[in-house]
Amino acid sequence: MGLFLLFSCLVMGGFFTSEAMAQKPVPGGTLTISLAAEPSGLDPTTNPSAAIKRVVHYNLLEGLLKVDRNGRVVPALAKSYSISKDGKGYTFVLHSGIKFHDGSFCTAEDVKFSFERLLDPKTAAPYRMYYEAIESIQAVDPTTVKFKMKKVDSNFLFNMARGDAVIVSKQSVDRLKSAPVGTGPFKFAEWKRGDSVTMIKYPEYYRKGIPYLDKVTFRFISDPSAQLAALRAGDVDVIAYDLAPENAPALEKDARFKVLKGNTTTDVIMAMNHSRKPFNDPKVRQAITLAIDRKAVIQGAVAGYGTPIGSHMDPTNPYYVDVSRLYPYNPEKARQLLAEAGYPTGFGAVLKLPEPYAYARRSGEVIADQLSKVGIKLIIEVIPMGQWVDRVFKNAEYDLTVMGHAEPFDIEIYGRSNYYFRYNNPKFQELLKKAEAEMNEQARKKIYEQAQRTLADEFVNVYLFINPALPAMKKEVMNWWKDYPTIVVDASEVYLQK
Repeated sequence: MGLFLLFSCLVMGGFFTSEAMAQKPVPGGTLTISLAAEPSGLDPTTNPSAAIKRVVHYNLLEGLLKVDRNGRVVPALAKSYSISKDGKGYTFVLHSGIKFHDGSFCTAEDVKFSFERLLDPKTAAPYRMYYEAIESIQAVDPTTVKFKMKKVDSNFLFNMARGDAVIVSKQSVDRLKSAPVGTGPFKFAEWKRGDSVTMIKYPEYYRKGIPYLDKVTFRFISDPSAQLAALRAGDVDVIAYDLAPENAPALEKDARFKVLKGNTTTDVIMAMNHSRKPFNDPKVRQAITLAIDRKAVIQGAVAGYGTPIGSHMDPTNPYYVDVSRLYPYNPEKARQLLAEAGYPTGFGAVLKLPEPYAYARRSGEVIADQLSKVGIKLIIEVIPMGQWVDRVFKNAEYDLTVMGHAEPFDIEIYGRSNYYFRYNNPKFQELLKKAEAEMNEQARKKIYEQAQRTLADEFVNVYLFINPALPAMKKEVMNWWKDYPTIVVDASEVYLQK
C-alpha cells in the first residue's frame, strides 16, 4: 500500500532515546521553550504556517495518526486501523473515553465533522488536496469511523498524520484560532500576543501518565542572540530546534547545557514567481540557479550545517534522489543565459524575506550579493510572517522569496497551478497522479525520482538546502526530539531530571 504503509502499525507511545531510558521519567515541573516565530493564529486547519503546528500539534490538538520521532506513522487517537482489499476503504477504531479539553467526549462523529470541514470549499483549508480522494465518511458507532475513497491513494495514511488533519469539536471549532480546544496532553491556558502561549497538563488525557510536565510555555524570540541570552540567563529552558548554528560550538562547551544535532524536513528554497516576468522564462530561472553558490549560502545562513539539495525533497524520504550536483555554480554560464534571454545587463527585482526566520534573511543577503555579480540587482524587503502569508503565499504578490517548506513529503504542491509559485505543468501534474495510484514501491520510487528531476531540469525554484535541527537546552531536560521528521515541538513525553 505504498511507502507509509511499510511502517509497522505500532502501539501508542513514543520511542525513548537512550538518554531518557537511563532513568524513569519523573512527573512534575514547568518548561519554557523558545521559538523564533509567533503564529498568527492557532488553527492549523485553515492556515499553512508551520509556526502554528509547532505550538499546537501533539500538544493541544491530535489526529487519528501521528508521525513519531523516528519518522514512523503510528496510531494516535485511533488505537488501530484496517484497510480494505481494494485499497479504497479505511476503518479506524478510536480509543474509548477520549475527552476534549471542555469535558465533552471525542467520538467518530467528531472525526466525520473534522474531515467534512476540511473538504468544504467554504473552509480556508490550505492543504485540502491531501484529502480530496475521500468520497465519504461514516460514523459506524461512537468509536468506529469508515472512510470510503474515490480512488487508491497510497499517501492516505501519511496525510492522516499531518498537522491539519487534527480532530476538532463542532461545539468549539470557532475557538480554534485563538484558544483551541483539543484532545492533547496539554490544555490551552493563555496567549500573550507578542510574547508567549501557555498550556497546562490535561488531567483527563486518555494516555495515562502522560504528560510528565505540569505546564509548558512557548516564548517567541526571533533574534538568535536574544534566544541564546535567554537560555543562558535561565529565562527559557529550551531553544526548540533552531539554535543559531554559529552559537552551537560555544554552547556545547558550557556544562550547563546540551545541543542535539539532527535533521528536519525543511526544504529551504528561493521561490520564483512564474506569473511574473522575467521568471516565467526558463532561461532566466536557469541563470539565477547557476549564479547561486549553494555552499556559500549554507555557510552564510546556517554556518555550514545544512545539506545541499537540487529539488524539492529531503534526504529522509525513501524516494529522495540527490540532484544537487546537476547544475553547479557557474556565473559565466549564467551571464550568457541572461544575454540569450534578452537581459545582457541584467535586471532588478524585489526579494521578500520573512522576518522571523534568520536562515531566510541570511540566505537572502548572500543570494543578493551573488546575483549582483551577474547583473541581477535585488532590493531586499523583510516583512512580518503574517504579511508574508497574505501577500506572498495567498496572493503571489512577489518576485522572489526565501522560505523553508517544513511540511514533510510535499512535492505535491507543484501539482497546484494556483500555489504561490504559479508553476503550471500538466505533464508534472500527471506524474503526481500516476505516483499516487501506483502501489508497486519500486515503480513508485522511479516516478518520484522523475518528478524530482523534472523540477530540477525546469529550474522551477532555486533549491538551496535542508535546514538542520539544532535544539539546545538545559542538561536536566530529558527525552527531547533530536530529529524532526514532521512539524512539531512535542512536549508530551519530555521530563525534567531530578
